[in-house]
Amino acid sequence: MNKGWLYRLMRPMNRRMAQNYRKGIGPARKVLLLTTTGRKSGLPRQTPLQYEEIDGAFYLGSARGAEADWFRNIQAHPQVQVQVGKRCFQGIAEATTDPARIAAFFQVRLQRSPVMIGLLMRLEGLPWRYTRADLERFAAHKAMVVVREIANI
Repeated sequence: MNKGWLYRLMRPMNRRMAQNYRKGIGPARKVLLLTTTGRKSGLPRQTPLQYEEIDGAFYLGSARGAEADWFRNIQAHPQVQVQVGKRCFQGIAEATTDPARIAAFFQVRLQRSPVMIGLLMRLEGLPWRYTRADLERFAAHKAMVVVREIANI
């Protein structure tokens, strides 16, 4: 099923969320504001994204997989800026489509937010009673970025 129409519909909502986030309005414990450099334009692009912090790194999953604009921007320009609540920093982003690494990330997300994340993943096709192999098959169509801080802003 092509979900392109849904992502186009969400663009204005994401812009509004980014504006509110910069003003201090938003779910800072679940969402961060990622600024990438446009791969074609060279302009800054801001995207609000859900995250998990694991061992000081910020893990971001891409529901659109490697087709998400922010993911493709990172592949071209891995230096990013991140705002988590009032904290801002520069980081280096590592993009991956490795199903094993993404499945491990999904396991953490499911442990930390079993109801919300479990429902979202099941709506996209993950079985109710899943195995690690099911998670890896599910992850095969996803992408992930790990951002590590390099300097406070």
